[in-house]
Amino acid sequence: MILTNHIQILTIKLAIVLILISLAHVQAMETINQANLTEPSMQLLDKAKIIIDVSEQKLYLYKMNNELIKDYPISTSKYGIGSKANSGKTPLGLHKIENKIGNDAPIRTIFKGRKNTGRIANINKETGDLVTSRIMWLKGLEIGKNLGTGIDSYKRYIYIHGTAEESKIGQPASHGCIRMFNLDVIDLFNRVRENTSVNIVMNQETISNAEKSLDK
Repeated sequence: MILTNHIQILTIKLAIVLILISLAHVQAMETINQANLTEPSMQLLDKAKIIIDVSEQKLYLYKMNNELIKDYPISTSKYGIGSKANSGKTPLGLHKIENKIGNDAPIRTIFKGRKNTGRIANINKETGDLVTSRIMWLKGLEIGKNLGTGIDSYKRYIYIHGTAEESKIGQPASHGCIRMFNLDVIDLFNRVRENTSVNIVMNQETISNAEKSLDK
């Protein structure tokens, strides 16, 4: 009886040790992955452009010769398309990345007012329109469409950013911004520079060659 109890105690202790080793391994791997995410592993593109297709809920990253580099699933506004201030809608037209924010932030970091809160989002368990991981703040380039009084994309705080509601990526769900998976927004952030052109369209198949070039 005593021997049996002793064996049971040793078994429990061994199980605890194995759990602790497993947890340490997971933590170490997360640290390594985090280091790889927060430090860009690819060279920034000198010349690139982005086309956001609302009908497809996709973001396309192109070289300036229209060669596709990568595409990403996204989420535009659940309220539809529009430029009016306080509408919660996603604006159409030519933009550029005016500011990149969050370069050294851990993945899923929550930003408020473009400031790092130090809090990490629980994916698909948070409420509210959270901005996470990275921010690419867009400036409209078309006066009367997305630039100017009452319709200004920059003053409306239209971003490309990560989200805590990753389950809604691929369908309109945002409050005007362009949401991305957290891993994807970091990947894109590490590829593009400030001043990269961004064209938000209903359907990129309808864009003329001149418009699609964005080389103006």
